Amino acid sequence: MSLLKGIHHVAIICSNYERSKHFYVSVLGFTIINETYRKDRDSYKLDLAINNDYLLELFSFPEPPPRQSRPEASGLRHLAFKVADLDEAVKLLKENKVRSENIRLDEFTNKRFTFIFDPDELPIELYEM
Repeated sequence: MSLLKGIHHVAIICSNYERSKHFYVSVLGFTIINETYRKDRDSYKLDLAINNDYLLELFSFPEPPPRQSRPEASGLRHLAFKVADLDEAVKLLKENKVRSENIRLDEFTNKRFTFIFDPDELPIELYEM
């Protein structure tokens, strides 16, 4: 019997709450489940879903240190999301000024993928299904 039943959510701390909220909601298309301002922490917590599946918690805190992306450090490397049409996804994201890497082929699955970056340079993989 497996102890774990699945992923409940992923938490992200952003440096600019409004900018990241716009990115995840307006650009990537997450829906807002709940938004809470915690006065004692001067912090927001935004619960986000895709297709009614609760996936992300977006947090803001005053002056968080920058995330180290390069060189790659130990710890969480990236988030990966499924897309039906990678070319269309990249096109829509470029229209919203979201930087992406070149599309590559996964040598093990022969599926196409690319990386985009959120406002804090968190790498996000888009994987064509």
